[in-house]
Amino acid sequence: MSPVDPGRTLGLLDSAARIRVLVVGDIMLDRYITGVVERISPEAPVPVVRVSGERAALGGAGNVAANVTALGASCRLVGHVGEDVEGDALMRALTASGVGPDGVVRSSGRPTTVKTRVLARHQQIVRFDREVEEDLEDALARDISTMVRDFAAASDVLVVQDYNKGVLTPAVIDAVLEAGSAHGVPCIVDPKRRNFFAYPGVTVFKPNARELADALGAFIHPDDSAWMEYVRGRLGCEHLLVTLGDQGMALQTASREHVRLPTLAQSVYDVSGAGDTVTAAVAVALGAGASPAEAAALANHAAAVEVTKAGVQTVSPAEIEAHVRVHPGW
Repeated sequence: MSPVDPGRTLGLLDSAARIRVLVVGDIMLDRYITGVVERISPEAPVPVVRVSGERAALGGAGNVAANVTALGASCRLVGHVGEDVEGDALMRALTASGVGPDGVVRSSGRPTTVKTRVLARHQQIVRFDREVEEDLEDALARDISTMVRDFAAASDVLVVQDYNKGVLTPAVIDAVLEAGSAHGVPCIVDPKRRNFFAYPGVTVFKPNARELADALGAFIHPDDSAWMEYVRGRLGCEHLLVTLGDQGMALQTASREHVRLPTLAQSVYDVSGAGDTVTAAVAVALGAGASPAEAAALANHAAAVEVTKAGVQTVSPAEIEAHVRVHPGW
């Protein structure tokens, strides 16, 4: 039997409406400036972009939360944004996406993380990042930890989305791990280098290939089940899910099952946000009762849909169902 068949996919997605997800992590605002390039600047050897449009979208943990609600589940988000114009825009976008923003702490001393991308003819020319990467101040970290403990009791799944922007301090990580253990709910972690080895006992640990190689300081071997089992044990997670870009995914489970999922993307427009989509889909699927292999396969379909879209965008159940019908083997 394939990890996910069309009938099973319909059942998992139909169950999403009863799933409550708590996402904790670094929230960002993604801005896109689009235009055309027809000449080089006389002032410097750089292209001149004639702007034709601008838009903003939820990024980071905000994008994971938006993907959760797009899949039909309910979601609360815990994190930090600044008391600035960008923070106001983020809060409005969260509400518009159906994400519960009552766990978002705001402060005037730390700006909202903003990534601004300039694109011409569908190619990114430059990106500007406005951010502070240092850990949150102790008082803010305590506030966020309290939010995690308060909301975890009413959650079916916990998600940690780390972008090394300072929200996931040791105190916040401990709060998430303790809450997951206390309430017996699965926890999915999308890590970054700073806290890579700080999540023993989590249900699903989901690095990408580069993150895993950097953390281990060695080449990775996702097709080798013995190597994957060694790494899973070293990380202390129940299930290790490694995303491999255009090579698909590799899963090593607590029962020593090794599942290799090939990429399903037939066309790739933009890979931005694909990892967030995978995290959200795995969380919703596990909450709905999927096995780790089923959750990974469903997320593989979701990612294949997301990369066909420009920029960071969400994926709907109808799009996933349609994709599964076209590619029923995975």
